Amino acid sequence: MSDTTIVTCPHCGAANRIPTARLGDGAKCGKCKQPLFSAHPMMLTDANFAHHIQKSELPILIDFWAPWCGPCKMMAPAFEQAARVLEPQVRLAKFNTEDNPQIAAQLGIRSIPTLMLYRGGRAVAQQPGAMGAQDIVRWTQQHL
Repeated sequence: MSDTTIVTCPHCGAANRIPTARLGDGAKCGKCKQPLFSAHPMMLTDANFAHHIQKSELPILIDFWAPWCGPCKMMAPAFEQAARVLEPQVRLAKFNTEDNPQIAAQLGIRSIPTLMLYRGGRAVAQQPGAMGAQDIVRWTQQHL
């Protein structure tokens, strides 16, 4: 990693250049002044997916889910727990495939929940099926 990292704001989408060594120091967005990290997954949609994937230099772990999916509901608390462990080195995000079918179709998401890890704007790993928090963290760290 370089001395700085570009982090997109989960609230307004602005790109923020942060000293890499200070990612965990409570950085706020230069545009909207909101915290860049909250230890909770952010929400992605068809409209903002490409922006966050392409602009952020942080790896992004995405949970593709739907509100009617039982295993998705079971995994949601584990994904929240994983956010507390993985941030700020990894951005966690949730993507509702029911409300945002375009990106899910483009990516060929056929099973939910599905985790996808992006790095440098490209998918580097994909895992279908529900997992516990420790498994999510371990799987993510293995693929970084």
